[in-house]
Amino acid sequence: MTSLIRILATGCALLCGIAAAQAAPPPDTLVVGLSADASTFDPAQISSRDNANIAKHIFATLYTVNFEGEIKPYLADKTEVSADGLSYLIKIKPNLTCDNGEALTAEDVAYSFNRPADKSKKFTGNSAGFVFPTLGFKSAEVVDDLTVRINLSARTTLALGMMAQIYIHCKDAYEAMTLEQASTNPVGSGSYRLVSWQRGSQIVLEKVKDPGRFKRIVWRIIPEASTRTAELIAGNVDIITNVSPDQIGAIDASGTAAVEKVSGTRRMQVGYNLSPNAAGMPGAAEIQNPKVRFALQYAVDVPGICSQLLGTTCERATSLVNPPNGNPDLKAVPYDPAMAEKLLDEAGYPRGADGVRFHIRLQGPRGRYLNDANVVQAIGQYLTDVGVQTDVELLEWASVYSPLLRAKKMAPLFFLGQGGVTWNPLYDMSLFSTPDATTNYQSWTDPRWFDDWKLALAAPSVAEARPVINRMLKLFYEEGPWLQLYFQPDFYGVSKRVAWKPRRDEEIDLFDASLK
Repeated sequence: MTSLIRILATGCALLCGIAAAQAAPPPDTLVVGLSADASTFDPAQISSRDNANIAKHIFATLYTVNFEGEIKPYLADKTEVSADGLSYLIKIKPNLTCDNGEALTAEDVAYSFNRPADKSKKFTGNSAGFVFPTLGFKSAEVVDDLTVRINLSARTTLALGMMAQIYIHCKDAYEAMTLEQASTNPVGSGSYRLVSWQRGSQIVLEKVKDPGRFKRIVWRIIPEASTRTAELIAGNVDIITNVSPDQIGAIDASGTAAVEKVSGTRRMQVGYNLSPNAAGMPGAAEIQNPKVRFALQYAVDVPGICSQLLGTTCERATSLVNPPNGNPDLKAVPYDPAMAEKLLDEAGYPRGADGVRFHIRLQGPRGRYLNDANVVQAIGQYLTDVGVQTDVELLEWASVYSPLLRAKKMAPLFFLGQGGVTWNPLYDMSLFSTPDATTNYQSWTDPRWFDDWKLALAAPSVAEARPVINRMLKLFYEEGPWLQLYFQPDFYGVSKRVAWKPRRDEEIDLFDASLK
């Protein structure tokens, strides 16, 4: 298996050589090279990080989470919380506008919350699928031109952080558009407006107000890591994401750019699709058994993947919670294929005469995460090595893989990274806020988790919720729906013409980026 990893690692060692002919960016333009295209600019449908990174420059929010992880007011001017914690009275700043010049009032803020919650529209984005179930959102109502009341169904320590993810958009403009028109014609409240979107090629934003130091931001879609690197070295782009580890040396030696490394908060895992949608697929029945799910944890050499395919060391995850907020009693499962085989035997799946215990399919994206295609292939081989014959299928992210995720129609095994934070463990755990939450891609329905979730969420503080949180994380460790991998290290290539620092949470914040 080690030799396969080495082959995969060296297979991506060569750059494409010559960058496409592009003019160097002018002084008033910042160019960012992304690995994946946006899917939509309807604020109620946005769900992926790459998509959200562009959208955050178009749409403002009531609050923001800064570089240090602190929640700060943005459009909000003053916040009052009711004694029972179920009502947030928020006064917004005066003289706000949308990018079409329309005045932005409390009516637009209430609309921005109520529109994604409209079940008749069947929105599947981050707001409806993740934020609202976690927040316990009930309704938003206008108090006066500058004041809105947000009503919740339960007290939660996550309230302001969750509200920081709701994109504020302008009621009159959106009520005049169809859902199809809204997907490509955003009318936002932020610093930039969308000028053009050439799918699969580039997205151009133009500044309409402060903050922001560049007149234009161009997001180029460059799926191949080697091509992104070549474009950066040639001076055609200023920032690139998902730098392949084997290309770090070339960038640092180029004289035109350098690599910035951060310890990320994205939780990488192989999800077990327990949904009825996977029924009948090879391996779907077997992974319903939690003993099988736990046995497979021992089959994958996570430190080996990190060192040889990601170019760094990383600690294997014990749960879905970012350090240092996990259960301190849980220890990372070691790479022990003999133990994996023993547990699979005990679970009732011995090797057959052909050496195969059962067949299964593993899907993953190509170009969405750091060296993802090679990581997925390595995982497939590790599982095959312990007798679980794994068929690996790599898919394009935006148009194929992401829609499968939203519909929960992936293969029984699927490779996925889900963003997290360090400011509250309940945020990371809220992927599983309800059995049918959009972000519960695994369709995990263990009632013990969801009963405890209500208790943890209702606690006055995280400290008081800690015993329940630890119990939940132990259950997730032993019987949960993830094959635990790692917290993704993030490598960004940055041109020496610009001053910009990456964040741990994968948010690309360009408002303070500047020329050196």
